[in-house]
Amino acid sequence: MALVDVIKSCHDSINQISDHIEGATLYLDGGCTESFKFLGAFPLLLQLGVQAVCSLEKVSPLDTVVDWKPNFDPVRKIVIITSRLLSDAHRYILRCLSAHQDVHHCAIFTSVSEIAHSAYPDSPLGPDAFHEYESLLVLDYEELVKKSETKSKQSVDNSLLENLTLEDEGWSQLGPIEGSISQIEARSSARDLYEDNPVGHMEDVGQKLVVSVHHFPMILCPFSPRVFVLPSEGAVAEAYLSAEHEDSLSPGLPPLSSGSPPDGDDIPPGATLTAHFLYHLASKMDLKMEIFSFGKLSKTVGKILTDMSSLYDVGRRKRSAGLLLIDRTLDLRTPCCHGDSLVDRIFSSLPRRERTISPTNIKGSHTQSKHGYGNLHRLPLDVQIPLGKILSEEDSAKDNIRLLESIEAFLCGWNSGTSHAQIVDLVNLSAKLHSEKSPQPETELLNGSFVAMENFHGTPYLETMLDRRMKDGTILVKKWLQETLRREKMAVSVKMRPGFATKSELQPMIKALTKSQSSFLRNKGIIQLAAATLFTLDELHSSRWEAFTSAEKILSVSAGDTSQSLAAQIGDLINKSILVGSHGQKSGKMESSEGLLSFQDALLLTITGYILAGENFPTFGSGGPFSWQEEHLLKEAIVDAVLENPAMAKLKFLDGLTEELEANINKIKPEEAKEESLDQLKLDEFDDDQWGNWGDEDVDDDNNNNNKEHVYGDMQLKLELRDRVDNLFKVLHKLSSLKRRNIPLREGAFALDNDFSGDPSTSKGLLYKLLTRVLGKYEVPGLDYHSSTVGRLFKSGFGRFGLGQVKPSLADQNVIMVFVIGGINGHEVREAQEALSESGKPDIELIIGGTTLLTPDDMLDLLLGNSSYI
Repeated sequence: MALVDVIKSCHDSINQISDHIEGATLYLDGGCTESFKFLGAFPLLLQLGVQAVCSLEKVSPLDTVVDWKPNFDPVRKIVIITSRLLSDAHRYILRCLSAHQDVHHCAIFTSVSEIAHSAYPDSPLGPDAFHEYESLLVLDYEELVKKSETKSKQSVDNSLLENLTLEDEGWSQLGPIEGSISQIEARSSARDLYEDNPVGHMEDVGQKLVVSVHHFPMILCPFSPRVFVLPSEGAVAEAYLSAEHEDSLSPGLPPLSSGSPPDGDDIPPGATLTAHFLYHLASKMDLKMEIFSFGKLSKTVGKILTDMSSLYDVGRRKRSAGLLLIDRTLDLRTPCCHGDSLVDRIFSSLPRRERTISPTNIKGSHTQSKHGYGNLHRLPLDVQIPLGKILSEEDSAKDNIRLLESIEAFLCGWNSGTSHAQIVDLVNLSAKLHSEKSPQPETELLNGSFVAMENFHGTPYLETMLDRRMKDGTILVKKWLQETLRREKMAVSVKMRPGFATKSELQPMIKALTKSQSSFLRNKGIIQLAAATLFTLDELHSSRWEAFTSAEKILSVSAGDTSQSLAAQIGDLINKSILVGSHGQKSGKMESSEGLLSFQDALLLTITGYILAGENFPTFGSGGPFSWQEEHLLKEAIVDAVLENPAMAKLKFLDGLTEELEANINKIKPEEAKEESLDQLKLDEFDDDQWGNWGDEDVDDDNNNNNKEHVYGDMQLKLELRDRVDNLFKVLHKLSSLKRRNIPLREGAFALDNDFSGDPSTSKGLLYKLLTRVLGKYEVPGLDYHSSTVGRLFKSGFGRFGLGQVKPSLADQNVIMVFVIGGINGHEVREAQEALSESGKPDIELIIGGTTLLTPDDMLDLLLGNSSYI
C-alpha cells in the first residue's frame, strides 16, 4: 500500500484542475502563494500550460502583457485560486477582472468549502454559496462596466480601476490605497481598452464574461510529506479560535478546557473552518477517519467532523486512519520555550516576508462582527534567506549587477508599441544600477525561501532537519555541502573540525557553490538551507537563544525548589533587562546586546515562570501562585523597567500610554542634566559669594510650584501604569491556572507529570507524553472518541441487542494524523517522532499538522501582544 504523502496529494489536486488552468493567466492570493512555494508547485503549473502566475492582491498592467510570444492571442481565460472567503477576496477578484478587458471566462477556486461559507458568522452567502457568488460577481462587474462607460465619454484615459466601488451588502470596500492606481496602470489598461470602440467594446466584455466557482481544499504549507501547517494569510489560520471571555487568552488560541464545549452560535469560526478543512483533506487523501479529541475546542471540531460524515462514506474503499485533535492551550510552555531544534532556531532568527495585505485593508481588522469575531493577523511563514549578503562580495559584484539588470528589466515589463521609450528607460536603469547609491540594494531582491521538494539524492532537506537537534543538524548540513563540492569537483581550503560545524567552515563552502550561476541553480536547495543555518549561527542570534535556554533551565530548577526562589529568579531577569535597555539608549540602539535579554524577552520568561509556578505551587488567596509580597516586587520591577525604557515595551497592555511614557523619559533626562549643572553652579557661586542666593525667594517659589506639578504628573502616570501592570498580572494568573482549569490535565497521569531536571532539551511536551500513552494503549482521561454515523446507529439501534460498537484504539491504526489546533513548533515534531520510534511500532505512518508554525516570539504576541485579549 502506498505511503501517505501530503505533498503528493496536493500535486495530484493541481493536476486534477489542469483543464481549467491550461492556457490561463493564474492569480494566487498571499496564502496560496505561500502554500505553492513550500509545495514547489510553480514548475508543475508551467508544465500544465499556465501562461503566467500573478499576485491577486497586487494586480498590475504587466499581467496582461503576453504579446512577447509570437502569434499568441490576448488573455481570454483567468483562473483565481484563493485561500480566503469569497466575500474577503471579492474586491481583489473584481479589480483583477477590470484589468483584463478581453477575458471570456473566469474560474475561481477557493480553499473554503461551500458549506463552510454559509456557516461562517455574518456571511452574505447562503447554502448555495458558490452559485450565489457567481451571480453577484457578474452583476458587480456589469455595474462596473456601465459606470466606466459613462466616464469614458468624458475622458478616454480614465481606468476602470478608478471606478471600483462595491455597494452590495456584506462586501468589503476598497480602501484609498487599494482603490487608487498609478498613472502607468491607467495608461496601459485604459488606452488599449478604448483604442477601437470604447463603449461597444465594454458592453461586449460584460456580456461575454462567464464565472465559475469551485472548491480546492489542498492549500497548505508542507515542511515534509508528513508535516504541514496552514498558510498564514488563509481564512482558516486567520479565523478566531475563541471569542473574548473569561476562559480565553487570545483569538489565535483555543479557550481553556473548563466547562462544557461551545454549541450553536457560540462555536468560533476557526473551529468550523478547521473541521471542514480536515474533512476535505482526509477525503482527498482517501482516508476514513476515526476521530479522537483532547481539549474543549478539539471536542467541538471532532463533533462537527462526525456530523459531516455520512452513510455514503461507508461504501467507499478508503484507508482507515486515526485523527487526534489537540488544543494548543493544554500545553503553552513548550512553544514558549527555546528547545533544541534547528528548524525552530531558523524560523525564529530569519526575517519574514511582509504580508501581501496590510491589516487596515482586511475586512474585520478594526471592527468585529456582532458575534465578536474578526481576522487574526499572523506572521507569514515565508522566511527571507539572505542570499544577497553572500552574493554581494567584491568578487561577485559584476555578476550581481547583471542579475539586478535582468530582474529590473523584467519588472519594468516591455511594450512593443513604445519600445524606443522603454530602451531609454533601461539605459537610465543601467546607469542607476552601476552608480554607488543604488536605491534598491541587491539584498532586497536576492532572498531565498524553503521548498519542501528540495532534496539531496532523494532525501528532502526540510524533512530531515525536522528530526535533528541543533548540533546534529548543522553537522549534517556541513556533510551535504562537502559532498556537493565533491560532486561539483570544487576544492575549498578550510580546516574542518570533526563532529562540529561552525560559521567559518560553512561560509567558504557556500561561497564556492555560488560562484557560477550554473552551480548556484543546480544546488540551490542546499545553498539556501546552508545560508539559513549560517544566519542562525551568527553570534547575535545564537547567543540570544543560548541566553534563553540558560534562563529557562534556571527557572525549571527553581520551580522544583520554592516559590520564593522562582519569584526571585523572575525578578532578577526583569531587573537585568532594565540594564540592557539603559545600555541600548546610551548606544542609540534598541536591540539587545549579545547574550543579554530585552524587556520583551524577560516578559516571555515571566510567562514561562508563571506556568511553571502554577504547575508546582498551590494558589495563594490573591489568585496567583506567589504570595502578595513576592508578586508586589515583580510588579514594581516591571513598572520600573517600563519607566526606565518605554521604547522597549511596545506591548498591547501599554496601548495609549506609550507616548506619555516616552515624553516622561525625555523630560526627565534634560532635567537631571540641568539639576547636575545647577548644583555645580551653586557650589561655584557659594565659593565666590558667601551670601548664596539670598533675595531670590520668588524664583524658588516658582521652581517649587513647577516641581509640584511635575511630581503630580509623575504620580498620575505611575498610577495609570500600575493599573496596566495589574491587568498584565491577571493574564499571568490565568496562565498559572492552566493545569488547574484545564480538565484533561487535572485527571490521571498528566496531573502527576513534573520535570525539574532543569534541562529544557530533556523535558518533554504534552504531545510526546500523550502519544506515548496512546501508542502504549494506556487509558487517557479526557481523550474523547467521536463515533461515526454507523457507530451511532449501532449504539442507538442495535446496542439493545448486544451489538454495540467497540471503542477503537488509535494504536491499532496504520495511519495517525495529529492536528494541534492553535499551532505547533519544530521541537514538538521531533518529540512526536521520538515517541513513535520508542513505541516499537515502526509500521505506523504519523502525520503531524497544526494551524500555524509557532515560535516563542509568536507566543509572546498571542499572549501579551496585539493578538492577545489583554
